[in-house]
Amino acid sequence: MNKGFPDNFLWGGATAANQIEGAWKEDRKGLSIADVMAAGAHMTERETTREVVEDKYYPTHVAIDFYHRYKEDIKLFAEMGFKCFRLSIAWSRIFPNGEDKEPNEKGLEFYDKVFDECEKYGIEPVVTISHYEIPLNLANKYNGWADRKVIGFYLNYCEAIFTRYKDRVKYWMTFNEINGMCYGKFIGTYVNAGAKAENAQTGFQIMHNVLVGSAKAVILGHKINPDFKIGMMAGFINRYPYSCNPLDVMENIIDLREIYFFTDIQCKGVYPKYAFIDMEKAGVVLQTEPDDFEILKAGTVDYIGFSYYMTMTSSWDKEGLKGMFIKAKDNPYLDRTEWDWQIDPTGLRIALNQLYDRYGLPLFVVENGIGARDKFENGTVIDDYRITYHRNHIMEMKKAIVDDGVEVIGYTPWGCIDLVSASTGEMKKRYGFIYVDRDDDGNGTLNRYKKKSFDWYKKVIASNGEDLD
Repeated sequence: MNKGFPDNFLWGGATAANQIEGAWKEDRKGLSIADVMAAGAHMTERETTREVVEDKYYPTHVAIDFYHRYKEDIKLFAEMGFKCFRLSIAWSRIFPNGEDKEPNEKGLEFYDKVFDECEKYGIEPVVTISHYEIPLNLANKYNGWADRKVIGFYLNYCEAIFTRYKDRVKYWMTFNEINGMCYGKFIGTYVNAGAKAENAQTGFQIMHNVLVGSAKAVILGHKINPDFKIGMMAGFINRYPYSCNPLDVMENIIDLREIYFFTDIQCKGVYPKYAFIDMEKAGVVLQTEPDDFEILKAGTVDYIGFSYYMTMTSSWDKEGLKGMFIKAKDNPYLDRTEWDWQIDPTGLRIALNQLYDRYGLPLFVVENGIGARDKFENGTVIDDYRITYHRNHIMEMKKAIVDDGVEVIGYTPWGCIDLVSASTGEMKKRYGFIYVDRDDDGNGTLNRYKKKSFDWYKKVIASNGEDLD
């Protein structure tokens, strides 16, 4: 009987290129959509300018300067005992314009060096291929993933990195939080797809093109190296019915389709029937090619990666809804963060069970964490709230493994080092075990400091999740 985490469990941390690297135009890197998302200390949502405007502040241009400090950072990860490091490759660092004939060798060399450092410390890279960015040229010239041509450009990119790193990277994910484009609502399509879905026709077409691109990438990757483990990545903001009113329960089923639409297609290879009904009601005529649906069946994923931060409620009654991106009624049984994200450790166990029961695929918790306004004093941060958050979530994850029989590959807390917020561009919303001296307006030394949680997580990894005190 399993009594704890598997011996080969992948403890680590997670980041994204556009939120840590900086060096936005160094070594022939092209502009990405992230490079034209402005922010500042008083912004609550990032502004997309479609080009770099002189009087705007773009936090990704420097970010936390991982591009020049990767050795220092990976050494700190190794000190914590990381078994893996989730990172993304910047598409525009490899193909500056997205449609270039040949990849940028300087960009490929940078990730060679990053993987060298990982190998030096025995850290397994876990690579997201597209994490909230595509080359800006593809967004401006083709309206991003709204144009089917982008599938070909994406596959050229995949082929370049699959081939270059076929003996260095085992775990891949095709798109970060693919459901972030929000099936049925089309919120946030720009950061996922480099296009704004102004109507249902464009929104469904974007999603279809992305899903076909993902499936083709899985097929391509397995041809290049059959040992690749290629997964999907969903943002799992789980939902509960607000009450036992059957109308709330039905609303919950509908709301959860914003996740399951993507996981069903990427894990089962088929469109759910309700999607065709929704498209018909909206007057959508999906533009497809004859073999698209066969490709979706052939290109199913090897595992499910997902982010888990919070849960929300579903109610048929739309009075009293609140929230920045997704609106819902408060769950009276849960505490919440300063950014109004509900804290629900048991919800992680529920999510693990729901996904495993539905698909039977290995699961990988590739993001989990609490954003907080840390107080930096005497060279550190006393972040007991972060320790409590992770302790409680790890305990529930262990229950899912030991008591429920769920197969979990690993756990990579989000923002293992402080980084730029994807949604607002802030630095004050901190997640890391490592403090970075940088503020919302770009001031600071960028020096790194260990928080109290650094040593705590180090102890957790060393004990394979047994010592959580």
